[in-house]
Amino acid sequence: MLGKHDVGATIAVSDIAAARSFYENDLGLEPATDMGEAVVYSSGASRVLVYRSDFAGTNKATAATWSAGEDFDSVVDDLHRKGVAFEQYDLPGASREGDIHTIGEMRGVWVKDPDGNILSIVDG
Repeated sequence: MLGKHDVGATIAVSDIAAARSFYENDLGLEPATDMGEAVVYSSGASRVLVYRSDFAGTNKATAATWSAGEDFDSVVDDLHRKGVAFEQYDLPGASREGDIHTIGEMRGVWVKDPDGNILSIVDG
């Protein structure tokens, strides 16, 4: 039923101004719709809804993953230049070189937004 339809990430934040700075300046997303306390960003064919919530930062798992494909290394380098901090995890079956985790054929990194929401970028 839903397998034919697009899906988007929904990310709760406590401070919409701080979130906008991170998502727009650090991640390079452009607002598609600005609703004041919520912003919808376009990212490829996907949408990311960032909205103000009293429950922001309570998710302890990955909230959104971007597949950067061939641009993975340049995206990681750009985030490094912008001073974005990378998370490091001890994952079963994974190896790590610097900030990049390798699991099988996939390489990935994790970052957190100002509320601690975990975001992933992979090369697949």
